[in-house]
Amino acid sequence: MVQFICVLLGYCIGCIQSAYFLGRFAGHVDLREHGSGNLGTTNALRVLGKKAGAVTFVCDILKSVIGFLVCSMLFPKIELAGLYGCVGVILGHDFPFYLKFKGGKGIACMIGLVLCLSTVTWYLPAFAFGIGIVCIGATRYVSLGSMAFAVMIPIVLYKANFPLEGVVVTACLSVLALYQHRANITRLLSGNENKLGAKRERVS
Repeated sequence: MVQFICVLLGYCIGCIQSAYFLGRFAGHVDLREHGSGNLGTTNALRVLGKKAGAVTFVCDILKSVIGFLVCSMLFPKIELAGLYGCVGVILGHDFPFYLKFKGGKGIACMIGLVLCLSTVTWYLPAFAFGIGIVCIGATRYVSLGSMAFAVMIPIVLYKANFPLEGVVVTACLSVLALYQHRANITRLLSGNENKLGAKRERVS
């Protein structure tokens, strides 16, 4: 029951779609109709510009941090309460009910999760971020670096003797991240994936 409550609370927080609201109120643009159609940092960057991309990135990270802290404080005796809060945030971010369940891919929210878990496993950020950054730097494919980052999380937690339940949960989040990147995987295999620094889409 506690896990369900934490996921539900997190979901409500995750449904606050910063990219969508930035597009609507700042640029009068529905990001679902431009670029990749994704409500995340990369699409906000390509369609709305660097400032909007940065704001989206920070807000999506903060959603996970808030979800983690709220659930941890509500259920201090439950070791993985914060983790389940982050699970809910990622689900809400990826599948917001009021936007026909079409949201982002959850990577920035997973970054927030990694930052929160760094208090338990201090070297998790170093390995996860390191692999992601190396992949992006070597290939200029943000999607490839994002997927590598997501996959590293349960691996590092397992090596760090994190509770098995938590490892399984983060592994499920990694699988979800790969699923959300399925179109990117197809484009990567066909050589049509956009690289970092690609020309910004013009919107009216």
